[in-house]
Amino acid sequence: MNNNLGENLLRFNKNQKYVVFDVETEGLNLYFNNKPWQASIIVTTLDETIAEHNLYLKWDKINVSEGARRITGFEQSVVDKKGISPIEGLEILEKYLYDPQYKILWFNGINFDVYMHNIWRKLLGRESDYSYMERTIDVNCLAKAYKLGVDFDSEKDEFVPWQYKLAGFRQRGLKSNLTYMCKDLEIGIDESKTHEALYDCELTFEVFKKLIWNLSI
Repeated sequence: MNNNLGENLLRFNKNQKYVVFDVETEGLNLYFNNKPWQASIIVTTLDETIAEHNLYLKWDKINVSEGARRITGFEQSVVDKKGISPIEGLEILEKYLYDPQYKILWFNGINFDVYMHNIWRKLLGRESDYSYMERTIDVNCLAKAYKLGVDFDSEKDEFVPWQYKLAGFRQRGLKSNLTYMCKDLEIGIDESKTHEALYDCELTFEVFKKLIWNLSI
């Protein structure tokens, strides 16, 4: 275990900028045609919110599954009223994703959101681009590490592979979903608003701020 409490740890870096990202899609699979219809972004430091974007995306055709409608609260009328083109939405997101000053936070992003972003790119005729992965922090991976009593050791671990191991780890009884972690860490939560992308971004960042005091990252 790395017990270094130096200023390199994120908990002490008040100037580090983060992009917290969440996406809602037609369904819960990783198929190529799974279009995102909502993408929310919070740009922030540990102490100050810099910007927020709650983007609704107007595709020519969209087919949100009944299960996704129920879970995410999809309403076609909201997308029709507030929606922007998928290209415009992608450009807003990517001005942050590909800017090296930002670390990228998401909850279960390694297993889902990173693929949804690249499906979004492919649907618009763009090549896959995962070049931001070195700056990615999956808060679900941190939650698993916290619950398992596993710490990151910078002397022997590489951060991205360390996260991938946790992303794929399953153990009976291990709970690390966003709602559970908010309750476990005593973060106030309105469960009627969960799976609304911007609210989930807010909760993800609150969980992250708690966990960085328990892990050496």
